[in-house]
This record gives sequence, C-alpha cells and structure tokens, in this order.
Amino acid sequence: MESQREYDIILLGPTGYTGRFCAQHIVKHLPTNLKWAVGGRSQSKLEQAVKELTALNPDRKDPDTITVQLNKEELDPLVRRTKVIIYCVGPYCLYSTPVVEACASNGTHYVDATGETPWVKTIVEKYHETAKSNGAVIIPSVGIESAPADMLAWALVKRIREDLACDTKEVVSAIHEMKSSGASGGTLSTILTVFDTLSFSDIAKSTDPFALAASPPPANVPREPLLAQLSGVRYVRDLGALTTSPSGLADVNIVHRSSSLMPEFYGPRFHFRQFLRVRNALVGVFVHYAFLAVISLLIFAPVRALVRRYVYQPGAGPTAEASANDQLEYRAVATADQPVAPKRAFGKLRYQGGCYEFTGLSMAEAAMVILENEEKVKRVSRGGIVTTAVLGQELLDRWEKVGCRVETQVFEH
Repeated sequence: MESQREYDIILLGPTGYTGRFCAQHIVKHLPTNLKWAVGGRSQSKLEQAVKELTALNPDRKDPDTITVQLNKEELDPLVRRTKVIIYCVGPYCLYSTPVVEACASNGTHYVDATGETPWVKTIVEKYHETAKSNGAVIIPSVGIESAPADMLAWALVKRIREDLACDTKEVVSAIHEMKSSGASGGTLSTILTVFDTLSFSDIAKSTDPFALAASPPPANVPREPLLAQLSGVRYVRDLGALTTSPSGLADVNIVHRSSSLMPEFYGPRFHFRQFLRVRNALVGVFVHYAFLAVISLLIFAPVRALVRRYVYQPGAGPTAEASANDQLEYRAVATADQPVAPKRAFGKLRYQGGCYEFTGLSMAEAAMVILENEEKVKRVSRGGIVTTAVLGQELLDRWEKVGCRVETQVFEH
C-alpha cells in the first residue's frame, strides 16, 4: 500500500459502546508512533471522545478528528488517507455498506465487528472481486462474533498439520463459559434491525452453514442425529453436554469461509460445528427451545417495538463495574483426516474480561497485524473479503500479550 498515506488507522465510530473500547485499547496498548485518527458525523462528540482518551494516557499524542458523512463523496477521499479502517458503527446492514464499497474501490484495508451473516453475504457478492483486484483485505466479524471460534479452529488445524502432517476433517467447538454482564444497546438494536429489514426467506438463507463459503461444501458432511435435531442437545467427548449457541450460525459460516479460502491448509473435507456447553441435557433442551421461541417472537413487529422500550439504547451498555468479573472460554476438539483411528487435538481460548472489551482489542490488534505484515496477509488471504483466520499466528501472538490465550495439544489416544 502507498507509503504516503497520511494515517495508519482511522477508527470510525469511537463514540459508540464498542468503539470506545477499541479506542481505549489503541491508546493503552498500540505503539505511540501510530498515526491515527477518529472519525464520525459529529465533531463535538469526537472532541469529547478524544478528551476521554487523553485522560487515559496524557503523555500520548491525541488522535486527529475527522468529520465524515456516509456517502461516496466524503468516504472515498477519507479512506484514501489511511491504510486501515476500523469500523464500529452498527447495525452494519444499515450503515456499513458504503464504507466497505469505498475501501474495496480504493485498496484500503478494513476490519469490523459485525455478526450479521446476511449482510456479510451481500458484501461478499458485491465487493469481494473489487477488493481483491485493488489489493484490499476486508475482514468482517473480527469481534466476539466470530474471531474466537475462527482463531481457535485455525490453531487446532495448525496443530494437526504440524504434529500429524495431515488435513483436518472436523472441528467441534463450544462456548465453555461466558460470564457476561449483558448485551449493549448496539447489539440489541442490530438484532431487531435485522428482523426489521430482512425478509424471513433472506434470514433463512443465512442458516445454511456454508452460506459464506468460497467453494461448494465438502461431500458427505455428517448430518446431526434426529434426536439432536429435535432436542438441540448432543454429547461430545471432551466437551460435555452441548446445545444450540446463539452465535453458532455466524461462527460456523465464518469458519467455513476460512476453510474454503485456505483449502490447502484446512483440507478438502473440513467441516465445523459450534455449540454452547450446558450442565446437563435438561438445561440444553430448555436453552434450545428458549432460543427458538425468542427468534420466532422477534418476527412480529409489535414484539420488536415492545423490546425496544426496555433495552439499552445504541451507544450504551453495561458499566465497567458490572463487567468487572466477565470472562470468556471456548473449547474445541479437532479430528485429523486419517483413514484409521484418527487422532484428535484439543484447544482452549481464554480471556478474562468482557465480550465488548475483547471485541475492541481484537479489532485493534487485527489492524496492527495487517499494518506490520501486509504482504504476508495479502499473500495468505489472496485479498478481498476474507476472515480473521488469515491473520494467523501473528494475531494469536498479539492477543496473548493483551490477555487472550490460546492453547492446543494432540491427544495420544
């Protein structure tokens, strides 16, 4: 990318709930010589955000502030000023498409925190080839959806390839523990907006686990047993009792995009499943049907209107005090693609902190991997709209330095 670009990073949306976490992480952890700016539609809100950042680290130079409207005339010159855009303004299906288009057209790298699979499918279809031809690496879903699942699966595939010198056939992943003080207003608004703006058929299309894959799915992917389909519950060795995960579809789609973008690494028969660990089968059945009930109710506009009256507004969320004891742990088991008695690998991802704090740091650290390893990232990803997994070991190393640890091992039997 042109070395004369004015900024390394422009963070759009620093006044939102997740955007504040991202900006704070940049101020606390990224190099002091980073050339960066914050952007948004309100100059007064940007100035207030910068004042809050200054209080965190008075010795660090403040970021520049840039006011911008979400139209082509203002976005094109903006993205040409920077190497990477970090975008934190949701719902992404409403506000993010012009930013992706500008980055794809101008060869500017981009990361965001969306969990909106239908929207990701739309931008892949519209802008993947444009971004690829212009040398842009565009990575959606770099936050809690779906970076932990994506990177843990990548780490297990890497372990099997290094230790066993073979492909991986399957990874089964589970949210083992998620102590969370609650969802932000932005997350809740996004969920409601998806139901407001998309038809039921569009939402249903995103339930295909290979909806974002860059190639046809592998043949003979195992079907879930009928009892598991009906109850939502299954038992997986080394993971325990598992049920439907609210983020499962988003995570599965992203991991399958990763595997289809890098088939030589994952292998031609790779497939992925994502669940939520529960104490026992009874709890699993309850969680599964409660989730289905909530989704069914949100189809109705009066229900969505009622929910909006009682949730956080966009930009708000749990306080720092309420989130003090939040923590996150994913576990996963990978099966090697071996003809006889295939070996397995086990992995854990742990983070002591809140989901939104993790999302902020993940986007910031992903941007740094792109900046510091641009040519490698472009070579591995082949450019275009890709996934967090293309950032590989460099991202895991940076995560570990800020409190997110990933461990893997191969079982001997």
